[in-house]
Amino acid sequence: MRTLFRDALVWDGSGTGRFPGDVLVDGETIAAVCMRPDRLPAEGAQVVDAAGLTLMPGLIEGHAHLSFCEMPQSTDLGDIPPEEHTLETMYNARRLLDAGFTSAFSAASAKLRLDVVIRNAIASGRIPGPRLRAASPEITVTGGLGDERRLHLDRASFGLVADGPDDIARAVRLCAREGVDTIKINISGDGPLRAAKSRMTVMREAEVRAACEVAHDFGKTVAAHARASHSVIRALDCGVDVIYHCEYADEAALDRLEAVRDRVFVGPAIAPIYNSLHPPATMPPVRDPVRLAALQETLDCAQQTFAAMRRRGIRVVIGGDYGFPITPQGTNARDIELYVSLFGYSPTEALQCATKVGGELMGLDVGLVKSGYLADLLLVDGDPVADVRVLQDAARIVGIVQGGRVVKLREGVKA
Repeated sequence: MRTLFRDALVWDGSGTGRFPGDVLVDGETIAAVCMRPDRLPAEGAQVVDAAGLTLMPGLIEGHAHLSFCEMPQSTDLGDIPPEEHTLETMYNARRLLDAGFTSAFSAASAKLRLDVVIRNAIASGRIPGPRLRAASPEITVTGGLGDERRLHLDRASFGLVADGPDDIARAVRLCAREGVDTIKINISGDGPLRAAKSRMTVMREAEVRAACEVAHDFGKTVAAHARASHSVIRALDCGVDVIYHCEYADEAALDRLEAVRDRVFVGPAIAPIYNSLHPPATMPPVRDPVRLAALQETLDCAQQTFAAMRRRGIRVVIGGDYGFPITPQGTNARDIELYVSLFGYSPTEALQCATKVGGELMGLDVGLVKSGYLADLLLVDGDPVADVRVLQDAARIVGIVQGGRVVKLREGVKA
C-alpha cells in the first residue's frame, strides 16, 4: 500500500519550521519527503489532499500508565479483577491513540502482565493502541511508594514490594520472565503524607544496583521514580536508564545528569502537580493547606530544575502520571503546553520532546518525518508551532497514520 500526502505543510520534527511539500508512504515506512517546488509522482499511490494541514510525527508518551484507570485511590487499582483491568487497559490504549499518540513508553503497569498482554495485542494488530514498551509494576521497598499494606490489612496497589538485593533481584527476574521491556523501581518516596516522603531516598544502593544489574543482564531498560536529589544520584551511580520526576535535583545531580545526557532520559510528570493546583471546574479544589504548600513547593522546584535541564541539553520526554482523576487518559498533550509555559521551552523544543526525543527513548525509527522512518504521522488542522494547544483538541487531529496504516482520516480529506 502506497499513500501520498500531497501539498501538506510538513513539520518534520528536526527543529526547522514547517515547509510545503509531499510525503510518500510505502508499506510501513516513509519512502520519500520532498519540499516545494519539487513534487512526488502519484502513480500507484492513494493520494490524500493535505492542503492547508500540518503533517507531523505521531506524538510519543514518555511516561505512560495505560493500566491506571482514573481511580481516586491507588488501592483501587489492586481491587480491580484482572479480567476487567485488561479491558480497561485496552480502552485506555485506544484513547491514547485517538489523542494522536502513536507510541508510548510505559513507566509501570498496575499488574504484572497487563502491559505485556496489551503490547502484544497491539503489535499483532488485534486491538488499536500506541506502539508500547511494556513495563513491570513499580518495584518498591516496605514503606515505599506503592506499598499500601498495613499490619492489620493486606492491600495491593501498583507496587511490587521487595526488600534487600536478593529479593529485588528475584522480583526483576520474575518480571523479565513474564516479558516486560522495562523494569520500574521506586528509589525515592513521594508526597508529604507518606512514610517515605519525596525528599527521602528509601531504596538502598545495593538494592538499586541489584535491580539494574539483573535487568541489564536480561536486556531490559530500567526506569526509576526519583524525586530526591540523592535518589537521582543513586540512580545514576547504579546505571538507571530513565529517571522520572527529579524535581529536587541539586547542582551536583544536574551536573551528573548533564555528563550522561547521551545515555539517560528524564521525564518530569508535571501534570498531576499543576492540575491539582489549577483544577478544572469538574474537579474539587485541594483544600488541605499542608498538601497545597507541598504541591506549590514541588511545582516551584520543578520549574527551576527543568529550566536548568533545558539549558544543559538533557533529554526530556513529555508525559507522566496520566490515568488519575486529575489527569484523565487521552489529555496527555497538555504536557507540551506546560513545557512552554512553565519550563521555558520554545514551542518547537516542546514538540520535539513529544516526538524526536520520545522516538529516541522508544529505541525505534519514530518521531521524525524522515525517509526510512516508520510512517507514524498526524494530520493536524492548524499550526502546532504557532499554538501547541491545537494538539489537545482531538477534533483538530484530522488524520492518524500508524505504521503506514490510516487509523483515522476525516471525511472529505481524501482526494
